[in-house]
Amino acid sequence: MNEDDPPYRPLGSARVSDDATDGPIAAPIGEPVVVAPTAQRAGLPLSSPRLALVTGGHRRLGGVIAASLARAGCSLAIHGSHDTRLDSHLALTLEEEGTQWEGFTVDFADPENAEELIAMVAERFGRPPDILVNSAAMFGQDRLDSVTADDLMRHYAVNCAAPAMLTKAFATVPAGDVDRCIVNILDQRIDHPHGDQFAYTLSKLALAGLTRTSAAALAPRVRVNGVAPGLTIATPDYDAQQMERLEAMMPLGRLPQGEQIAQAVLYLANAASVTGQTLYVDGGAHMKSYDRDFMHLCR
Repeated sequence: MNEDDPPYRPLGSARVSDDATDGPIAAPIGEPVVVAPTAQRAGLPLSSPRLALVTGGHRRLGGVIAASLARAGCSLAIHGSHDTRLDSHLALTLEEEGTQWEGFTVDFADPENAEELIAMVAERFGRPPDILVNSAAMFGQDRLDSVTADDLMRHYAVNCAAPAMLTKAFATVPAGDVDRCIVNILDQRIDHPHGDQFAYTLSKLALAGLTRTSAAALAPRVRVNGVAPGLTIATPDYDAQQMERLEAMMPLGRLPQGEQIAQAVLYLANAASVTGQTLYVDGGAHMKSYDRDFMHLCR
């Protein structure tokens, strides 16, 4: 972060007052938090309205989704694989909204770590999350003629196995009789896969399968849906002229914005009668077949 960025400060971190005499009282997962005398309350697990866990929620599209959930009044558990240093727009939103939040660093290269994340969040906040957004992803450059077994396994671990283990833990932790939902961030390419980013594409197809399978298996206790974005937040691989030409290629003549992806996530989080659905937010791209990934087109 540069000097103009707001300071990195977890608004949800425990703060013990000067006159506190004891540490926080931790409640078993799924049981009520015992409230200590006033002087001891600073370190208690958080309790607030709906609690959302957003994987990869500290930056890029995950950060946009997390910011929208904060503006909707949610408390946030923000995951990062190696750190939870926030994009500046997200840090400002959390500060402005007074959002209760905490960062959790868990490496999904080992998917078993993902299962433990739900327990970590429940311990810190005093209850498990009501909303799980599986946004963290690995995105490499390979094709069938160059992909390695290691490429395939690394992408599958982060993009499908970790969400599967999170889904398992989310569905089995005691949570009471409340609406709970999972939103998996997919990719519009799942309707017309091409040969680029081969390991990534296979893992997103697997995540789409997890979405449908778990929606059927977990109803009515947990709703599971997906959002499939198109080209949303361009990397430095794209230039302005290319983006204009790609936009013109879309059936709607425009590309989606990050906030529109977040709006779809918010809709699904609140749509109590919707499960097993995938919303494509892609300018209509999923209705067409492209020979290459967008980064190789319109150059």
